[in-house]
Amino acid sequence: VMGALWAPFGYAAWRLMAPPEPTVRSALAAIVVLPGIWVTTEWIRSWQALGGPWAVFGATQWRHPVILAIAAVGGIWLISFVLVAANAAIAIALAALGWHRLIGAAAAALALAAGPVTFALTATEAAVPPDGHLTLALVQPGIVHGSAARVADEIRLTRQVRGADLVVWGESSVGYDLHYDPGLLSRLRALSGRAQLLVNQDSIGPRGHTKDALLIGPGGIEGRYVKTRLVPFGEYIPLRPVLGWLTDISRAAPVNMVPGTGAHVLHAVLPDGRRLTFGILICFESTFPDMSRVDASQGARVIIYQTSDATFQHSWAPEQHASLGAIRAAETGRPVVQAALTGDSAAFDARGRVLAWAGTSYRGVLTVRLALPPTRVRTPFDRLGDYVPWFSVAVTVIALLSLIGRAGITRRLRGS
Repeated sequence: VMGALWAPFGYAAWRLMAPPEPTVRSALAAIVVLPGIWVTTEWIRSWQALGGPWAVFGATQWRHPVILAIAAVGGIWLISFVLVAANAAIAIALAALGWHRLIGAAAAALALAAGPVTFALTATEAAVPPDGHLTLALVQPGIVHGSAARVADEIRLTRQVRGADLVVWGESSVGYDLHYDPGLLSRLRALSGRAQLLVNQDSIGPRGHTKDALLIGPGGIEGRYVKTRLVPFGEYIPLRPVLGWLTDISRAAPVNMVPGTGAHVLHAVLPDGRRLTFGILICFESTFPDMSRVDASQGARVIIYQTSDATFQHSWAPEQHASLGAIRAAETGRPVVQAALTGDSAAFDARGRVLAWAGTSYRGVLTVRLALPPTRVRTPFDRLGDYVPWFSVAVTVIALLSLIGRAGITRRLRGS
């Protein structure tokens, strides 16, 4: 299924750039059509039911601030669009002759200039003085077997925290329903005396199996977010009556988790009396641009992700997962942190630059100080949303209808 999604891109590339060399018209079309079809394909396969936006092409640029700045204008989709356009133009410049080569070289130069131009355009917003600072303590205990032992380790690490405004635990950090465990809730309330705690409850309650981010303060549970975007097969099985047999041959979800109702912000009271509005999302949700954008639109000053990634130890996946925070930061113009149970934990400033990083082997507390942008600061992507995918869909439909129509006409002419 995933491979079939790329067939239109291959077809268009073959029709527009087939040897001996493209025409002037097809060369110009390729520089728009190929990135349009690429982004459309990425966007479709990024729907939750098809697995989500993992390994999107634009995410490869998370270490390059100049190119990453493009995300502030059109999200990760615009980065993908520009990368494919630049590569198509370079291919034309290298393979073609005469005017075709000039067209390819000029288009490649324009595409490659997109990064510096958007970096300069967003420099004004980035230069706005911060409206205060926030110190977060990200608790990473590592793989600890057993719910009780894990909570005990997290409590021990949290007691070592000094000077933090908010303490964040990773995904599935609490394996109990705190609504029905007053003893543990009382211990966490006492622990929040210096700073509120943001924990993650992975448990089965009256509503079913859920993952809840809980903000705990002296008054008990003072805020709650329920994970909305669930991992297909990992946290639920689509069409379970048909595909439920997968649990017999794999580690697919034994029961379907109950999703939340969508992204929303929480409000914390900091030790100095300030109120902080922040976005909170869980694990898989860091891959979705629309969710962090909703948080920013609701006034989030910082976006916090909780994750575990225990399934992916000793692979490249935890680092790749953490790197997505840089993309979300650049898109929203908000600092982003990821608190992982087992790594990688990371923090990024409002332009997606790395501030702190703790790999899978780290055990302890990662403390980071963030500059908070004023609420009024909004990136073009915050304001405009997913215009790049919709533009790409329009380009794809028009281009494929045109190419298929021309192919049919050519066949009829040859037949006559």
